[in-house]
Amino acid sequence: MVNKVLGAFIATDGLFVSMGAIMLGFSIIVQQTCFDPPNDGNEAARDLLYQRFPFTAGIVNAVFIFATFLATIPALATNNRSWLKLAGYMVVVDAIFTMAIGVDLWIITLTMKNEFLQIWTSQPPHVQDLMQTAFSCCGYFNSSSPAFVTDSTCPSPAAAALMRGCSAPLTSFGNTFVDNIFTAVFGMVGIDAVLIMAIACVLKDRKERERYRHIDEKTGARSTF
Repeated sequence: MVNKVLGAFIATDGLFVSMGAIMLGFSIIVQQTCFDPPNDGNEAARDLLYQRFPFTAGIVNAVFIFATFLATIPALATNNRSWLKLAGYMVVVDAIFTMAIGVDLWIITLTMKNEFLQIWTSQPPHVQDLMQTAFSCCGYFNSSSPAFVTDSTCPSPAAAALMRGCSAPLTSFGNTFVDNIFTAVFGMVGIDAVLIMAIACVLKDRKERERYRHIDEKTGARSTF
């Protein structure tokens, strides 16, 4: 019968590998779709931000998570503590790697206004048009800096001058969007921390069981472990 300590470790290990599957699926799918032509301004802003995400690092991290999970299988199948220790070290490395990805995303939020300025100036007029329409704005800082694109939202210089620039709504959108992503990534680091504690508990439990078994062998009692 599986004891509670081992059961908690198995559950956390399953959550850990599920985290890797989510990261891998998200990175591959979004990396393949974020360059598709956008249908509206919100989609354009989202996909243009996605294009600055470290998806390659996410894929590598997910593969390392699977490798770490495979290292835990021999640890479950045997009482050998060496496999558990190896898995523990690998989880620590993965936690640092995942944290680095989260910090990289967090840094984007610190420079979001400049990020979107670079995005805005590099887009063709029809994409700027989509974002002006979606966020009800003209130009980036204002209607003339950089200059607005003529559309239904900004039909003339006089009308555009009365509208706000797109920097504020785009920056707000980008910060909220990226905040949700890096918070999820930091949550994955939390799962890593829980798994490390679970491994430590299993190691301690097995060490105690082994000590009691040796005591029973020395006293000649029949081992129940």
